[in-house]
Amino acid sequence: MRAWRTVMALSALSVVLAACGSSDSSEDNAAAAPAGPWSFTDGSGEVVKAEKTPTRIIAHAGEAAALMSFGIKPVGIYADESVKTDPNLKNLDLTGIEILGEEWGKIDVEKAAALRPDLIVADWWPAEKAHSGLEEGVDEKSKKLAELAPVVGATQGKSILQLAEGYEDLAESLGAKVDDPKIAANKKRFEDSVAKFKAAVAGKPGLTVGAMSPADDKVYFANPVYAPELLDFQSFGLKVINPDSPDKGFPYWENLSWENADKYQPDLILWDGRSYTETANAEWGKKQPTWFKIKAAEKGAVVAWPAFWLHTYGDFATELDKLTTAVQAADENIGS
Repeated sequence: MRAWRTVMALSALSVVLAACGSSDSSEDNAAAAPAGPWSFTDGSGEVVKAEKTPTRIIAHAGEAAALMSFGIKPVGIYADESVKTDPNLKNLDLTGIEILGEEWGKIDVEKAAALRPDLIVADWWPAEKAHSGLEEGVDEKSKKLAELAPVVGATQGKSILQLAEGYEDLAESLGAKVDDPKIAANKKRFEDSVAKFKAAVAGKPGLTVGAMSPADDKVYFANPVYAPELLDFQSFGLKVINPDSPDKGFPYWENLSWENADKYQPDLILWDGRSYTETANAEWGKKQPTWFKIKAAEKGAVVAWPAFWLHTYGDFATELDKLTTAVQAADENIGS
């Protein structure tokens, strides 16, 4: 079961996503698919081959957004929540695309089979050694999706930039014109956002941050080793705290009891953006008073973190700009 399903299933907080939808979709940069043969190296390391280039693609939500940003429109999409709120999809035109599921672990495989797919596109999750929607804990019927066509995807590994580049490579193999000016513009916007973020971080050399997701029974403290966007933030100079005791069976998080919610004292809390609302900090303080034992929570030093969903240059740029503003406003002495 992937990180956010565990957290969100336990959280009583209503899901109001704060992140923006995909912002770099291009309508006209897809070329006719090359005849073939076709091959692609999956995030697992397996080389997937076909006699001809796939054209009838079913994709998981974020992966669909990545393909659509290069002008490749899937015939079907399965998501972990409503496509109206999914941060990857909510601003995209999904007309003509069959929606095969809007809840984690539940995919309408019969409907998917009727689409006659020749490729399934889904992230590879190295900690679980499974693709999105096919992990341990999903409905067994949903796993039959993998019987319809080969499954490929980039890996949720060390960097969101690498993930985006992986889908750029996949799109190119499927016939997309990846040198389209619209793609170049979004890459440039991302590069500019990274420069601004680095400058903001350099201006707060003592600032520490912790990525967290509170739930009814415990506080989840994110482990950057398994969160590529947090690894990127670290590579850009931000001091994201690495927890010292991640869960051995599910190393995405260190699980803290509410009595020990203040084990770490960051200057700024990065709140899991999939459950973030404007009043979330105050709400958790009312539900669990020990939340305010974390000094940053007590001071309201909380900002949404785009946890586990980014796939495109444009979305990453948008989210970095929000975090840049938060870093610029942050007090680097709160946690001390």
